[in-house]
Amino acid sequence: MSLTVQPSDVPPAASDAAEWWRGAVIYQVYPRSFADSNGDGVGDLQGVTGRLDHIASLGVDAVWLSPFFTSPMKDFGYDVSDYRDVDPVFGALADFDALIARAHELGLKIIIDLVFAHTSDQHAWFHESRQSRANPRADWYVWADAKADGAPPSNWQSVFGGPAWTWDARRGQYYMHNFLPEQPQLNLHLAAVQDALLDVARFWLDRGVDGFRFDAINFAMHDPQLRDNPPLPPGGKRTRPFDFQDKVHNQSQPEIPDFLKRVRALTDSYGGRFSVAEVAGDHPEAEMQAFTAGEEHLNSAYGFLYLYAPTFSDQLARQGAETWHGRDGQGWPSWAFSNHDAPRAVSRWAGGRDPRAFAGMAMLLLMCLRGNVFIYQGEELALPQAEVPFDRLVDPEAIANWPQTLGRDGARTPMPWSADQPHAGFSTAEPWLPVDPRHLALAVDRQEADPSSMLHLTRRLVALRKAHPALTRGEMRLLDAPPGLLCFERALAGERLLCVFNTVEQALDWTAPDGWRVIEAVNLPEESGGRLPPTAGLVLALD
Repeated sequence: MSLTVQPSDVPPAASDAAEWWRGAVIYQVYPRSFADSNGDGVGDLQGVTGRLDHIASLGVDAVWLSPFFTSPMKDFGYDVSDYRDVDPVFGALADFDALIARAHELGLKIIIDLVFAHTSDQHAWFHESRQSRANPRADWYVWADAKADGAPPSNWQSVFGGPAWTWDARRGQYYMHNFLPEQPQLNLHLAAVQDALLDVARFWLDRGVDGFRFDAINFAMHDPQLRDNPPLPPGGKRTRPFDFQDKVHNQSQPEIPDFLKRVRALTDSYGGRFSVAEVAGDHPEAEMQAFTAGEEHLNSAYGFLYLYAPTFSDQLARQGAETWHGRDGQGWPSWAFSNHDAPRAVSRWAGGRDPRAFAGMAMLLLMCLRGNVFIYQGEELALPQAEVPFDRLVDPEAIANWPQTLGRDGARTPMPWSADQPHAGFSTAEPWLPVDPRHLALAVDRQEADPSSMLHLTRRLVALRKAHPALTRGEMRLLDAPPGLLCFERALAGERLLCVFNTVEQALDWTAPDGWRVIEAVNLPEESGGRLPPTAGLVLALD
């Protein structure tokens, strides 16, 4: 079979302004590590603005910014002390406004991360709430009396280790926190709290944001009866007490979708806005579907099927496709292979294969999936997970569980812009996390100069997706194939595409069916001889 790539003659679909997000490619920026404009070793909003041309050059539709709000940074911005301002380390509101303006000039949408399950213990709401049991915000957080013996109110455990309860002497009660003690849990059962959070969203919508990612939204409500969580069945990796419990009472409550209806009504009132739920946990699929059902909940949901998978297989991809098959009333999925909370995919999945080759196949697969897709900063460079020595770790989860988990620091190290500049061109000062020496050869300037680089391939594959309505919005049909071979069709309005990937570490037999021509291929020789080598991926169109 000839593997000469032929251009497709299918024109791009006309964009639907109200649903620009459906099938979009979204680029995630972790601001602390993207670009430092003022030489303090920490990335900032001006740094992001100065590098938006790079993001736009990829051909993506939108940028998701991880939190930049005022914060004590105990959890690096996911502990918010003021939802309506920019932390000084990142700049000021004027810098955010300038970022929005420049992004829109470049045709990029901006999505921001809202953390609605908890705040920082330094937030004014919590300062007031902890003063007494009778003040106006006394019930804005989850407070409970001790048991008769002084023990916490329930057996709930926090994600970062230890009980999900901390004693507060001023109130003479425990307060709940699913994460750090410095991240007290908001009481979203209270209408006043919901109203306050919707006002936060309205503040940013009025500043021009195009959508929201709602962090850990399935943690947003608790069981008011404070019932103990049951144990999980034996098995699986367990590095924290949290891993021993089925978290059915400290999260995942049935009232969450009703709150999300209020969120959707607000975003819809602004027109053309996007909302996506982040959902992690033991039963994510059911929650993701509930959070996106019909036209009255969030537009999409973002899960961890790929992000936490230690290895990649054709069955993993099949699981995602079968779960989100597009039945009536089902929401729209969002997919990511890497992000700021998970070790980079190329390090988790490449195994004995060439990392650069594997990264190319993974990027093609990502561009072929049904749903929205997220590219994490550095993924377009095939960056491996950085090695961060113990004495440079800052992630509280990594420090607490060392060395049982890789933690998150290795996915958050600075973006390498220039191989020959100090700190890879990220900053003129020592960065908050070190640059991995292996990343220097993969810097943006090196890859710009190499037409065969991962950076250039990423641009080509994003363009492929955007050129084909079948890839952005079409249905996805899994095809029978031998183990290790992933085959599926994407189809829309008469366009049919066949996507084929070798997901194992040895060559597999495969010959293209008659009537199909290759329009994109990665890691394939000119003549395949009926064999697909490891990391091979291709897309074919029906003549």
